[in-house]
Amino acid sequence: MVAISSVAAEAWEGWAYLDDGVLIASRSRKVCMTCHWFRHQAGVTCIPQLTCQLHQGLIGQGQHLTYRCQGWTDDMVRQRGWAPEVS
Repeated sequence: MVAISSVAAEAWEGWAYLDDGVLIASRSRKVCMTCHWFRHQAGVTCIPQLTCQLHQGLIGQGQHLTYRCQGWTDDMVRQRGWAPEVS
């Protein structure tokens, strides 16, 4: 299990921060935090690292609340309901 988590950590640790060319200011619920592609992991120093799986980039602290990208997608749980694979 330790080897799997260290491999997963290495995947996003090398990513660069997303810039204004990708992120767009948003004043709606369509922000990074509500996107299907948004994830957060504990960094090496246990500080949360916010990531976008779609763009494979890091999101600056606080930007997940006020920014989104053109690829924003509603979370699958909200789209289909809880545990759609069981249906």
